Amino acid sequence: MKGFKLIRLYTEKDFEKMRKSAEILCQTHLALRELIRPGITTLQLDKFANEFITKHKKAIPAQLGYGGFPYTLCISVNDEICHGYPTDYVLKEGDIVSIDNVIDLNGGLADSCWTYMVGKMTEEDQRLVDVDLEALNRGVKAAIVGNRIGDIGHAIQEYAEVENGFSVIRDFIGHGIGNEMHEDPQVPHYGKAGRGPRIEAGMVFTIEPMIAAGDWKMQVDDNGWTARTRDGSKCSQFEHQLIIHEDGPEIITDQSKYKLTDDDVKFINIYKERHNL
Repeated sequence: MKGFKLIRLYTEKDFEKMRKSAEILCQTHLALRELIRPGITTLQLDKFANEFITKHKKAIPAQLGYGGFPYTLCISVNDEICHGYPTDYVLKEGDIVSIDNVIDLNGGLADSCWTYMVGKMTEEDQRLVDVDLEALNRGVKAAIVGNRIGDIGHAIQEYAEVENGFSVIRDFIGHGIGNEMHEDPQVPHYGKAGRGPRIEAGMVFTIEPMIAAGDWKMQVDDNGWTARTRDGSKCSQFEHQLIIHEDGPEIITDQSKYKLTDDDVKFINIYKERHNL
């Protein structure tokens, strides 16, 4: 194994499995967009996602049962940072909803979180979400062969905190993914440039900045999973999974590269009618 001792390097055969998983993952996000609105519960979204994923032959919702997590999706609303439990909470106008989804298809893993805005947002909430997405994009641009992992976090922190006055969550970071859902390298969204493992072709990892409107300090709910900001400020999370190539990173979880099939659309319409959504 080349490079940093604990970091696996993957092959084109592995990448192809991940891409196929990423297609189903992104289609799930595209399908969820058709349901997210005021009046729907986060538990209804989770149940829909489970049926949508498992209708694809051999696709597995990989978060379900992982470490004892009891749901298909992590759905985090407003002050929830990540690992939010789907519940009977009814979405309302102005909510910020981050949905994290992981798919396992024939051993290929794909992982992505996306933040959705419910109805009309306040100007400040919209800015929080926009800055978080751009922070992700800046992190991706730093994920090139020859740079170090620390360059990614530095780019994110400079943009989110120094330029825009938001806070980068410190307790949860990006991670390698491949044979397992969480591997090395660990990918912080803060820190100094020029630190950490050297980025090499064949690495696969996520970048997933969680940005808070207030302070970055967090607390965990009694369920042992759901993390939220201590000061109650709202939070946004975006996550991409990258394959590192010599000529730059490949974003396999870019939703714009995929579309819903006719069968997907039919499934969504039937499901909405059956469940009065």
